[in-house]
Amino acid sequence: MNQLSGHFTIRRLLAYCAAPVAMIVFTSIYGIVDGFFVSNWAGQTAFAAVNLIMPALMILTGLGFMFGTGGTALVARTLGEGKEKLASEYFSMITWTAAILGAIIGIIGFILAPDIARMLGADSSMMNDCVTYARLVLIFNATYMLQNLFQSFLAAAGRPGLGFVITVTGGITNMILDWLFVGIFHWGTAGAAIATGIGTVIGSLWPMIWFMTSGSTPLHLIVIRFSIRPIL
Repeated sequence: MNQLSGHFTIRRLLAYCAAPVAMIVFTSIYGIVDGFFVSNWAGQTAFAAVNLIMPALMILTGLGFMFGTGGTALVARTLGEGKEKLASEYFSMITWTAAILGAIIGIIGFILAPDIARMLGADSSMMNDCVTYARLVLIFNATYMLQNLFQSFLAAAGRPGLGFVITVTGGITNMILDWLFVGIFHWGTAGAAIATGIGTVIGSLWPMIWFMTSGSTPLHLIVIRFSIRPIL
């Protein structure tokens, strides 16, 4: 466990930052892995479709980083003031809000997927793969956002190493399922999207359960009364 409290030397700072940086790098590999398997087993058109729709999906799922980065600053400051219960309330409020917002955005994105694909320039040969990949990924939008959010909060809880292990586990799961769904079952873009989604489920539910049950962290997921101010 790497506590935020205490004096930070250059060596300690680099050691603390190594895991979060590695988490972000490994998360970015998700799209690369999908592209590798789709291009080799589903064809160039499917590969082009995934690359075309990916920026829009990253914008939507990237909101999790926004909640995580801003929320971590607020929660870490509150922890530094010695207000652990209030910090857990803020943490819980931000987490539940991100989950609900992620689900809502996923539903809207699912409905508007054909329009988003057309706006990005998808032609008739790419449309089906674009929409299929986008809709299946967006089904998991809430878990994708929570995975991004928990990367920041695990660092704030003094457990960046655990965050790295969780992210790597989710990433390896994605790679194995990509090989199975795309390479063996030949599910194409649908298989790649489902593999990515299952990887994010691991990356979100594992830390969620840990924050609910662990006694080694000052932050806990609890039932709270909603307040708009911390969210803003």
